[in-house]
Amino acid sequence: MKMVALLRGVNVGGKNRVPMQELKKCFLDAGFTEVATYINSGNIVFEADWKSREQTLQDYCQQIIEAAFGFPVIVAIVTADELAEAIQHAPSWWGANPAMRHNALFVVYPASAEDVLSGVGPINNDLEKVSYIGNILFWSASVEKYSRTRFSKIIGTKSYQQVTIRNANTTRKLWAMSQEQIEK
Repeated sequence: MKMVALLRGVNVGGKNRVPMQELKKCFLDAGFTEVATYINSGNIVFEADWKSREQTLQDYCQQIIEAAFGFPVIVAIVTADELAEAIQHAPSWWGANPAMRHNALFVVYPASAEDVLSGVGPINNDLEKVSYIGNILFWSASVEKYSRTRFSKIIGTKSYQQVTIRNANTTRKLWAMSQEQIEK
């Protein structure tokens, strides 16, 4: 099954350095196939035939990454089908207006989109728009009013610890990569 792993907090400000070529090798050495990385923020598309009852794929990926790089990394896992479903049904406003910031927040299991939303609190619809499909939240806010939004203030909160964030361009590229590899 085609999967996408999104690493949280790597290669930010020179901390938790994970070179993408080494990450790719780590996944290949672990037995995954069709492994491809995208940009330096910890995005990896791969094929996994995962049937373990003892360990989740997320736990296994976190384990192999820590073994390879020497520090723990939180990983969100989404199937290519889940990502495709979310992108195909994303709200029409998400990614449409260049005067706005558009992010996808990938919820890290065992949290849910509802957990994250309840932790963030009420959204001011005059400043930002939020919707979700499965465990992927779509969030948009004007660049001008960004600092007044609820989602801009989640850094350091429990909700922030439960997500890894990618912009709309990266999210769409990962979707395209996961679909291209499926069709090969």
